Amino acid sequence: MSRTSSALDDPEIAHAVETLWNYHRLDTGTDTRSDVGIGLGSHDLSVASTTAELYHRGLFPLIVFTGANAPTTLDRFPRGEAVHYREHAIELGVPADAILVEDQATNTGENITRTHELLAAAGHQVHTATLISRPYQQRRARATCRQLWPEVEVVTAGASMGLRDYIASIGDEHRVISMLVGDTQRIEVYAERGFSAPEQIPAEARDAMSLLIARGYTDRLLAG
Repeated sequence: MSRTSSALDDPEIAHAVETLWNYHRLDTGTDTRSDVGIGLGSHDLSVASTTAELYHRGLFPLIVFTGANAPTTLDRFPRGEAVHYREHAIELGVPADAILVEDQATNTGENITRTHELLAAAGHQVHTATLISRPYQQRRARATCRQLWPEVEVVTAGASMGLRDYIASIGDEHRVISMLVGDTQRIEVYAERGFSAPEQIPAEARDAMSLLIARGYTDRLLAG
């Protein structure tokens, strides 16, 4: 039985993708206690699963799921990303009263600022937070939080799976690779625009991004 061909069969592409995957993954929050776990909305339901797992391990007593919809999530999560995340976490045994929902944010910056406002309005004193996101969004999520909510000490987490297993779980290799390229570009561009704190991009990550752009993974690049 033949196997479906993969871009990762090309050693150059595979090395470049692994380089960006390893650069963006931080996983500093997988064993760290914090005041709140914040699940950042996206197309990826593993964010809710990972948040529930960390909650059950006692790493935080409270969850906020944040996210409205993007064009890419409207069909999958018609009632909004955060709402569907909450429902999934409850199915996984998280008590409903341990979850707050922020259902208006449409980008990572709004995920952070609107969650901050929600927690403050509810009277929660937050000194430490765990951001749970797509595995490759962790570095950008941390940089965004450091810029927009600098008084909180932040750690990050994502689904604990390797690159190839993650791509298989999403079912769209080109999309995942393009997102990796786009998030690498955003690390620098968003810092320049004041949306996030600066992060160092090592030469090997820049080279990997350039190679993948040359190979056509440009779907998620910012214009200009």
